[in-house]
Amino acid sequence: MPNDAEIEAMTAMMQVLDPLAEDVRIRVLGWALSRFAKSIAPVNDAPVPSPRLGVEAKDGFPTFETFAELMDAADPATDRARALVAAYWAQICEGQPSFAAQALNTNLKDLGHRLANITVSLEGLKSERPSLILQLKKDGTSRQARKTYKLTVEGARRVRAMIAKEEI
Repeated sequence: MPNDAEIEAMTAMMQVLDPLAEDVRIRVLGWALSRFAKSIAPVNDAPVPSPRLGVEAKDGFPTFETFAELMDAADPATDRARALVAAYWAQICEGQPSFAAQALNTNLKDLGHRLANITVSLEGLKSERPSLILQLKKDGTSRQARKTYKLTVEGARRVRAMIAKEEI
């Protein structure tokens, strides 16, 4: 039989978290995991947000004030890797819950790394196992319809490994 204190804690958490918006819940749970369960990895595909503005994050990963600094640190060698780093910038560094392919390519273009077809790169990231990018929705019916994407925990881990210059 489960511990009564455990049931009470879960009930209290539900009462506190239920009225919050999903993005706020994710931040609160991310904080709780980092505070109370340091050896447990996040269990969903939502990356844990990190602070920005060029300071060391609490999780040991550097944050970046500009996209150029992130690209320089990660030094991506392929179009897929560039798209992944751009997605990391949009979602982790800028705190966006999701992003459009065009926004990523605009950031890349500003640094001289415009991709001929960013959708091909994102589809490649989406088809990897585990997926590095998830497609959330598609607006329109044509192949050129606008798509909305989200970075996965594994995608964020890969970019952090690139920054740390680890083998992946």
